[in-house]
Amino acid sequence: MLRLSAMDVLDHLLRTPPDREPLGDLAAWFARLDACPFERPIDRALWAGFESDRLGFAFVGGYRAALSRLLAWGAETLGDAAPRPFPWPSIDARMSLAATESGGAHPRAIATTLREESGALVVRGEKTFATLASSSDAMLVVASRGADADGKNRLALVRVRTSAPGVVVADRPPTPFAPEIPHARVTLDDVVVASEDVLPGDGYDVYLKPFRTIEDTHVLAAALGLVVRSARAFGFDRVVAETASALALSLRALAERAPSDPAGHVALAGLFQDARTLLTTHAGEWQKAGAAVAERWHRDAPLLVVADGARQKRTTAAWEILGSAP
Repeated sequence: MLRLSAMDVLDHLLRTPPDREPLGDLAAWFARLDACPFERPIDRALWAGFESDRLGFAFVGGYRAALSRLLAWGAETLGDAAPRPFPWPSIDARMSLAATESGGAHPRAIATTLREESGALVVRGEKTFATLASSSDAMLVVASRGADADGKNRLALVRVRTSAPGVVVADRPPTPFAPEIPHARVTLDDVVVASEDVLPGDGYDVYLKPFRTIEDTHVLAAALGLVVRSARAFGFDRVVAETASALALSLRALAERAPSDPAGHVALAGLFQDARTLLTTHAGEWQKAGAAVAERWHRDAPLLVVADGARQKRTTAAWEILGSAP
């Protein structure tokens, strides 16, 4: 497949004709995503938003791009310690990050285990909210290897194929917003995995902790891609496309920074605030898209504030690290 990594995605957002065929279901959306011509995950997220016809599908594109960026970040972080080639799926792979359990996704809450038994690696446990698990070929499962000498839960990230014996994926009821995004309860009953399915590096520091920042960045990018296309297609006030494009360009720069960078966390908080202001100020513009599109947008908009509490805590911690909290 031709990859246009050198092409400026902003050019694509502002020059490509904005009319798109409606998407019937998630399978149709995955087929469209597979045609993405860009290499960089952040560009793929922006492209996905532009190509989507609703916020739920834009989220799926951003989430998928975020997982690609997470795996690339793991390889970058480990450097020479990372196997060559890094033994993980391509950017077109259908994956789900399975972390959340009944007690949450904090390291202390991870009760799913990865154990060596009779020469085999076995995963056991239950994940209560795994996004896209039922539409994925594989899950990246956060599992515990047991406690270290200080009592800290040692985590690993393990690739588990959804078709593997012992894996049961049961979709939860649709959420009130973006019901097109499936979330599942996943049971892992004596699931045997290979040693190469265990991602190198600490499961929390290298993967789980950075993912919230990476996901926020790429999902916001996808949402802005959708806003730019909608503004152009339906004749919104030009300031909507202009401001969304400027925010998209800022996100592209931010995506190059380490997801652990406190300065990046502060900037990301500012971009979320600017996006919220833009969308709130111009909420009425969606009526120009017709009643059905406007109703769907307003139904799904809460998706963008789901993790606001976690983002606020991250931003507060970032200011404390920087030593110059306002």
